[in-house]
Amino acid sequence: MKSVREKLLARANQLATIRQFFLQRDVVEVCTPVLSQAAGTDPAIEPLQTCYTGPGHPSGLKLYLQTSPEFAMKRLLAMDSGPIYQIAQVFRDGEYGPRHNPEFTLLEWYRTGFDHHDLMDEVAELVSACLHRKLPVEKISYVELFRQAFGWSPLEAGIEEMEAAALSRDIHAQGLNQRDQWLDLLMSMVIEPNLGEQGLVFVYDYPSSQASLARRNADDPRVASRFELYYRGVELANGFHELEDAAEQRKRFEEENRQRRLRGQPPMPLDENFLAALEDGLPDCAGVALGLDRLLMLQLGETSLDGTLVFSLKNA
Repeated sequence: MKSVREKLLARANQLATIRQFFLQRDVVEVCTPVLSQAAGTDPAIEPLQTCYTGPGHPSGLKLYLQTSPEFAMKRLLAMDSGPIYQIAQVFRDGEYGPRHNPEFTLLEWYRTGFDHHDLMDEVAELVSACLHRKLPVEKISYVELFRQAFGWSPLEAGIEEMEAAALSRDIHAQGLNQRDQWLDLLMSMVIEPNLGEQGLVFVYDYPSSQASLARRNADDPRVASRFELYYRGVELANGFHELEDAAEQRKRFEEENRQRRLRGQPPMPLDENFLAALEDGLPDCAGVALGLDRLLMLQLGETSLDGTLVFSLKNA
């Protein structure tokens, strides 16, 4: 376990490397609000809430702590900000363990004129810079990954095949009645632990049902332009070739709220300011969020976030 001084120096050097990286590429650092009256609708992510009571709202105003700075940053993009990045503290309820903390540091950036393949290349450059070594890079589609692991396509297989694949590996699950739930289980339990053993692995073109904020593939609308980065079995980044269609985005948010209700989760208020920004026009761009605590954990050779965080949930 590293000393407090070692942790502080490692994080300071990481942030300096990131800022220098973007300075050389004319990507502007921005800061957006942590609190919002709206929240993301993704059923897999639960926001933390607070309440403002004061001038203008004597009876109280419900506010959500950001799970990502994405919506506010896209509003800046719609205002012609150009390429931007942010090092943000973000918050997610119910997430705590070796690789999770309810408050963590997220690096998020957006590149105008990039698609998700362009952005994967830049992510690889940044991660190599932070880790202080050039790593081999592999790109593989989500469909091909599942074909190699299980012999069937995740776009075509039924729940029965997915359940059989889990049981054959002694993985037992109850209460899963949706295809994406089974795919998530197989991805996390079978595939992820072995990804990126020798270098960086980018998995791209996820099922459209798993990419709420990404545009669909023009040749095959069953998949969307989303990618994730893995290194040594750890998921580090999640990126998109960003959806620009406000009406389609609203429809996807409403569908996610429907899924939340089915799962017994409260629906989230839609971010009308973000949807209005899409109506005004989002430039063609790709964006990515990268977990800096996990990246630092790998850099320091630690196996849990406790090896990088001076203050985690247990001593906050």
